[in-house]
Amino acid sequence: MQNRPRRSVLYVPAVNDKALAKIGQLPCDAIVVDLEDSVSPDQKAAARQKLAGIFAARPQRAQMVVRINALSSEWGEDDLAAVVACKPDAILLPKVDTARDVLEANDRLDELDEDSSIALWAMIETPRGLMNSGAIAELGRDPASRLSCFVIGTNDIAKETGVSLKPDRRYVMPWLMQILLAARAGGLDMLDGVYNDFRDAEGFLRECAEGASMGFDGKTLIHPSQIEAANSAFSPEPSALAAAQAIVDAFAHPENRDKGVISLDGRMVERLHLAQAEKLLAKAAAIAA
Repeated sequence: MQNRPRRSVLYVPAVNDKALAKIGQLPCDAIVVDLEDSVSPDQKAAARQKLAGIFAARPQRAQMVVRINALSSEWGEDDLAAVVACKPDAILLPKVDTARDVLEANDRLDELDEDSSIALWAMIETPRGLMNSGAIAELGRDPASRLSCFVIGTNDIAKETGVSLKPDRRYVMPWLMQILLAARAGGLDMLDGVYNDFRDAEGFLRECAEGASMGFDGKTLIHPSQIEAANSAFSPEPSALAAAQAIVDAFAHPENRDKGVISLDGRMVERLHLAQAEKLLAKAAAIAA
C-alpha cells in the first residue's frame, strides 16, 4: 500500500467546468477526473480535449487521477493517449473483469509512459471482476504491473446483480469484504464506493465510520460536502495515535529491542502490534505532510 493518504477521493466530470475550477481549494486527498460514466457519448471527445487545460492548473496537494473509458470501447485508446500526455498520478480503469484487463492497460502504458510514473487503479464493479478479484489483486505484488489500488463500484455491482443497496448494505457486505481481503492479499489500497445521497449527512457519516471499521483506506465521493466527513472518518483517532506511540517507545527501550513480546500497561504487546503502530503513525505523518 502507498504512504500517501487516500481518505477522500472526489469524482469530478471532465465536462463540469464549474466543479473543476474549485478543485485547487478542496481538502480532498485525490481528484478523479472522469471521462467515463458521467460523460455522455456525444461529449466524450470534448471531455478528452479538456484534460490538458485541467492538468495545466492541477492542484499541488491532491493526487490527480483520470478515469478513462474501457480500452475495449471506441474511446479508450484515445483517452489513454491523452491522459498519458498529462502525467496524472494514476489512471482508473473501469469495469475490470480479469487480470488481463490490467495487464493490457499496463502494456499500452509501457509504450506511452517512458518513465513508468503513472500508477493504475482498478474498479471492481462487475460480477466477473468480483469473482476474479483475488487474481487481479495478485498483480499488486509485481511493481511492474503498476497496480496500486482497488476502487469499489457499488452502484454498478447493484445494477449488474440486481442486489438492493439497503442503507446497511447487508446484501453486498460479503462481497465488499471479499474484495477488501483480495486487495490486502495483493498489497493494494482499497477505496469504498460512493454514497449517492449527498444531502444525507447522517447516513454518509454512518457509512464512512462503517467503511473505516471494515478496513477501507478511504471513500470515493460525489460531492465536495462529503470531503470533511471522509477525512475525519479515515484519519487515526488521537487516542489511537497515543497508544501507537507508546508501543513504539516501549520497544525502543534498550531492554526491549530484542524482545518479541513485552508487557505494556498490563497487557501483552507483540512485534505485530509494533508493526501496526508504526503503520498508523506513518499514516498520520502522511496526512500531516
